[in-house]
Amino acid sequence: MTKQTHSRRDFLQGAATAAAIGLSGTAQLSGMSAFATPNAQSLASAAAAGLIPYGSAVRAGALDSDSTYREAIIANCQLVVAEGEMKWADIRPTRGEYRFEKADTIIDFARQNRLEVRGHTLAWYGGLPKWTDEISSRAEAGRELVDHIKTVVSRYRGAIPSWDVVNEPLVDFPQDATSLRPCVWTKYLGADYVPIALRTTAAVDPDARLVLNEYDIEFKGPRFAARRKALLQLLRSLRDKDVPLHGVGLQAHLFADRAIDRDGLQAFLAEIAAMKLDVLITELDVVDYELPGKVSERDALVAKKAAEFLSAVCEVVRPKAILTWGLSDRYTWVPIYFKRPDGMPNRPLPLDADLKRKPLFDVIEQFRRKAV
Repeated sequence: MTKQTHSRRDFLQGAATAAAIGLSGTAQLSGMSAFATPNAQSLASAAAAGLIPYGSAVRAGALDSDSTYREAIIANCQLVVAEGEMKWADIRPTRGEYRFEKADTIIDFARQNRLEVRGHTLAWYGGLPKWTDEISSRAEAGRELVDHIKTVVSRYRGAIPSWDVVNEPLVDFPQDATSLRPCVWTKYLGADYVPIALRTTAAVDPDARLVLNEYDIEFKGPRFAARRKALLQLLRSLRDKDVPLHGVGLQAHLFADRAIDRDGLQAFLAEIAAMKLDVLITELDVVDYELPGKVSERDALVAKKAAEFLSAVCEVVRPKAILTWGLSDRYTWVPIYFKRPDGMPNRPLPLDADLKRKPLFDVIEQFRRKAV
C-alpha cells in the first residue's frame, strides 16, 4: 500500500489555521482579468456578506503547471472539488493500493489558500479501476466499498466537510427508485449499496455533510420527470430507513437545446425542502455545441440558460453552494463528448480560455446574492 505523504494531523492543523483567517475582495466586470485585482473571499467572509459560496472543480495537474489558472481559482472561489483525483480509478489503481498524491495536492492547495474542499465521490458506477471486475460476491463487494470509504474519509476527516457520497445512482430513464445503474455495487449489493455508503461515511466522520449527487433533473420531458419522481422516491426511502443524508446535489450540466421545466423543478425542490435536505448546485456548466458560433451571441445564450435554471432554483430554495464543473474554458470536459461541429472551442464555463470573465460569471454573481 502506498504510504501517505502527509499526516491527517497536518491537514487538520492547516485547516484550523485557514479557518482563523479571512479575506475579502471587490467584484470585477466581465472581460477583465480574473486576477487583475486580488479577490479571494474565504467561506466565512462570503457567508458574512450574505453570499452563496461559489466554487469550481479543479485539476491537480493544472494547479501545479499553470500559475495563471491557479491564481484565478484563488481569486474567484471559496470552494474547490477534485474533478477526478478523488475517484476510485485515481486513488485505487490496483487492488490493495491507495494513492493519494493527486488528492493531497488539492487538499494542500486549498489549505494554503483558505478554500474549502468538497469530496467527490465515494460510491459511483463509473470511474472504477479494472480490478473491480474481479469482485465476485456480496461479501467481497461490501468489504471493498466499506474499506475504501473508511480509508479515504478517515484520511481527510476534518479537511473535507462535505462529500458527494453517492453519485448518479439512477438509470437514465428510471421506472422508480429501484431503477439503479448496473455496476459492481448493484450486481452484488443491490440497492443496499446506497445506505451502506452513507452509513459508513457517517460512522467515519460524524461531522461530514453527506450528499447524494444526480444529473438531468431540471429539463422538460418524460425522461426528466421520471428522474425527478424516482429520485424523490429514493430520498424518501432513505429517510424512512433513518439513513444519514443531509443534502441533494443538482449537477446542472445544462444543454442549450433543452428547456428548463420550471414548474417541475420547483415542485421537486419544494419536496426536497419539505424533507429538510439541503440543495447544492454541484457541477454547473452549459453545453454549447449546438449554439451559434459567434462568441458574443453564444456567451449571452449560455448565460441566459444558466439564469433560467438559477432563477427557478432560487425562487424555492437558497442553495448551500454553487459550483461549476471547472472555472475556465481552458480546462473542461465538454469537448471530449460535445465537440462543436464548426470546430470552434466550446465555451461552457464562467471564464474563457484566457481567463477573462464572461456573462455566465456575472449571472452566477447575481444569484449568489439571491434570497428565496
